Amino acid sequence: MNASDNRKRWLALFVLCLGTLMIVLDTTIVNVALPSIRTDLGFSEASLAWVVNAYMLTFGGCLLLGGRLGDLFGHRRLFIGGILVFTFASLGCGMAASQAILVIARAAQGIGGAVVSAVSLSLMMNLFTEPAERAKAMGVFGFVASAGGSIGVLLGGVLTSELDWHWIFLVNIPVGALVLALSFMLLPAARVAVADTRLDVAGAVTVTSSLMLAVYAIVNGNLMGWGSPQTLGMLGVAIALFAVFLIIEAKVAAPLMPLSLFKSRNVAVANIVGILWAAAMFAWFFLSALYMQLVLGYTPLQVGLAFLPANLIMAAFSLGLSAKIVMKFGIRGPLAFGLLVASGGLALFARAPLDGSFLIDVLPNMVLLGIGAGIAFNPMLLAAMSDVPADESGLASGVVNTAFMMGGALGLASLASLAAFRTTHLVAAGAESVTALNSGYQLAFLVGALFAAGAGILGATMIRTKAPVHGPHGGHAL
Repeated sequence: MNASDNRKRWLALFVLCLGTLMIVLDTTIVNVALPSIRTDLGFSEASLAWVVNAYMLTFGGCLLLGGRLGDLFGHRRLFIGGILVFTFASLGCGMAASQAILVIARAAQGIGGAVVSAVSLSLMMNLFTEPAERAKAMGVFGFVASAGGSIGVLLGGVLTSELDWHWIFLVNIPVGALVLALSFMLLPAARVAVADTRLDVAGAVTVTSSLMLAVYAIVNGNLMGWGSPQTLGMLGVAIALFAVFLIIEAKVAAPLMPLSLFKSRNVAVANIVGILWAAAMFAWFFLSALYMQLVLGYTPLQVGLAFLPANLIMAAFSLGLSAKIVMKFGIRGPLAFGLLVASGGLALFARAPLDGSFLIDVLPNMVLLGIGAGIAFNPMLLAAMSDVPADESGLASGVVNTAFMMGGALGLASLASLAAFRTTHLVAAGAESVTALNSGYQLAFLVGALFAAGAGILGATMIRTKAPVHGPHGGHAL
């Protein structure tokens, strides 16, 4: 490969990362702006959660379908289409003057974001096939995917403090335009031929409906009651729909998610690890931002700056150190170590006091979480994409992204509901509101730490030490 082609590959990676960063940012950028959005548009405490959940629901629900469409119609074509949808939806969010318009536009953002995320990892895997280069590229991509959330909190704090909440969405428009222009110039148009071009519509409908119902039931559990017929009924229907989905996938000629993917132990385990880690990580972003604002009294800008140490540490590991660690030690050890370190950071947040100081009660936690996420994300992605043939790379990318986003949605909904339930119980028992609020956050952080620790133990015991990752022609690349 000549120098010009090699440079073009790395520029293409930049385009993919920029598009992915824009998508990942919007999972967390709204967190520090939620109080401002609530005041401006008149949201209630319960309905405000839908500014976050509308995005996560459609994002997680459409990832599998986006990955399959990329395999069928071309990854670049779907990437460009997803960026277009996301950019126009961002304009809708930024111009929203009512609750309904904002929530609908956020849902549209999730659809565009799902398509982009489902195919971007496949495009990257096909651009880089040599082991050392793929590990390095995966480190860059992993940094964007893992650090993007905390960068979103920082950026959200700056924009909300210096301008207003509308700009957390409007900033996507020039970025989206740049990504579109560069995509036409730099991303490869070729697509891998697939054996079967039929689309599994029944599978897409059942799995999307199942995931959305599950998150909806959890989000509204505190409002409707966890033992209420509505909550239990929706959860029961969600489980039944997922069972129907699995039956369809086992029998249909061209399944949306071939169950044969999970015959690879690394693929199966990495997806479970991704679900547990995402549940912990999304809780970290959301609840720590609320803890610093509502308990410690930080401004949105101060909250964003508090995440900066974690961002810088994740950058150092993901952009260089993590790739070297994976090439030297394989996947299993770094994955397990990183997740267990991150679990320690969450456990420290679980003891954060009412009068906590940044240096003692916030910074050490952020440092541990930055180290853990920076080390773990690269090997987790590599394991999830291992043993996957080229014509199913978009599907595998959609599966791991679905696992990660739905783990985040379900985890955030569950832990935020758990925190709210404990807070409500303590207030009813006579505790001061701030004390009760902090106690709720502590409990949620503790459960999040257990999720991360469970993911680390699972990775340590079940992931194979050497994970072969297929290149675009089916050869083992790592």
